Amino acid sequence: MKIERTKNAARNVVFGVVLKIYALALPFVMRTAMIYWLGIEYLGLNSLFTSVLQVLNLAELGVGSAMTFSMYKPIAEDDRDKICALMNLYHFYYRVIGGVVLVGGLAVLPFLPHLIKGSVPPDINIYVLYFLNLAATVLTYWLFAYRNSIFSAYQRTDVVSKVTIVTDTIKYAIQIFVLACFHSYYLYVIAILATQVLNNVSIAYLSRKMYPQYEPKGKVSKEEQREINKRISDLFTSKLGGTIVGSADTIVISSFIGLKVLAIYQNYYYIITALSGIVIILFNAVTAGSGNSMVTESKEKNYHDFKKLSWITYWMIGFVICGLFCLYQTLMKVWVGAELMLDDNFVLLFCLYFVGNMTIQLLSVYKNAAGIWHEDRFRPLISGIANLVLNLIMVKFIGLYGIVLSTIISVYLISAPWLLHNVFTLIFPGKFKDYGKDLLTYTVTIIAVTFITSRVCNLIPDSGFVILIVKTLVCTVVCNGLFLLIYHKSPMFKEVLQMAHKIIKRK
Repeated sequence: MKIERTKNAARNVVFGVVLKIYALALPFVMRTAMIYWLGIEYLGLNSLFTSVLQVLNLAELGVGSAMTFSMYKPIAEDDRDKICALMNLYHFYYRVIGGVVLVGGLAVLPFLPHLIKGSVPPDINIYVLYFLNLAATVLTYWLFAYRNSIFSAYQRTDVVSKVTIVTDTIKYAIQIFVLACFHSYYLYVIAILATQVLNNVSIAYLSRKMYPQYEPKGKVSKEEQREINKRISDLFTSKLGGTIVGSADTIVISSFIGLKVLAIYQNYYYIITALSGIVIILFNAVTAGSGNSMVTESKEKNYHDFKKLSWITYWMIGFVICGLFCLYQTLMKVWVGAELMLDDNFVLLFCLYFVGNMTIQLLSVYKNAAGIWHEDRFRPLISGIANLVLNLIMVKFIGLYGIVLSTIISVYLISAPWLLHNVFTLIFPGKFKDYGKDLLTYTVTIIAVTFITSRVCNLIPDSGFVILIVKTLVCTVVCNGLFLLIYHKSPMFKEVLQMAHKIIKRK
């Protein structure tokens, strides 16, 4: 069966953007509430627990990605028995993973005090809080997690987005209530646990309703299971490397500098993560369709689609970079105050990190769609180890600068070049020179547009919420106006406009 890639991708982008804007605004409110009702140290503690649990989630090993990839072909061929057997295997794996995470999480308990430099809030028992967070993580695997695979493989993640919006609304309403009325961080965490259960159960119900023909039953052949296990083992190194990059910074800051600095850093990183998430919505929306296209379309068609996705992505990246240069510090001053701000040099560093990370995410869409995990298995691991080693060395000499610089170095000198080589050797051989010209053009364009836009925004006085709104509007108009001026005659721009017109007309 050939799924409707453009229609489903558009639907996933729309609902994904709605969810991401929602997921940006509400946690923003929650972080603000926690700062003013509990204190900045609670944010640091929350970030530390999240990072520790990300390390424990290594037990997932990339099972979700491997299983979703395995479903592309049987869905294209409408092989229901094979899909049911894959779901059954997925179900078994996730029960095991939940148990491993639980045991590993309990083993970490004696080491928790060593991960925090300085004191913790006096009314907090870190062991109780950690166990509550651990329970929420384990339940994500034990409660129907395997049902998500159908939505991902069928490119219907918009359904998951809708459910998440509803359950997150309930969660945030409860959390605001308990913070305002009881000032209790314990109840705040319990709300996460309860709504995680609600989210998983709701998604499982909708999965059964929309795809009643699929139930976890039957067995895949031993040969196919060995192939799946091979993909999982290949994905493990990728998962390990990504976890080191994502979690090492937080744990090292907490261990060497302290919870307050960690919370300040995480306020900045939160904005970067939220903006990255908006771009990643596009990638998540097209990954399943790209996997289907790899099975049903020619290499030339896939390469042209890749170039089209790149063009859209780098316009989005350019817009975000303009926003960060023009608005980052103004937003922080309005939000948390000058006393909880980093200096301006960090803005440039975070921008460099954002561009490098988004480039890797873009390339990973086709890496995942083509399933070249075995060939790419050592890249994330080596990049992650390099990041960790640099973290531990540089934090002692230049503090927080060392943490951010170590990540940028590992991205630009190891991960991005290596992934480019893999993609243009294994998926699109002989196309690197052509794509390299595109990358150079995008880079020069983004630098020029950012420079002009920031110059215009700097003419506006930097203070207050109203000024923030004005600068946002100016930045949006100037930045996108410049991109439109540069690209309006390009063939890719016209092609994307035609695609958008078809989607709107179909709707």
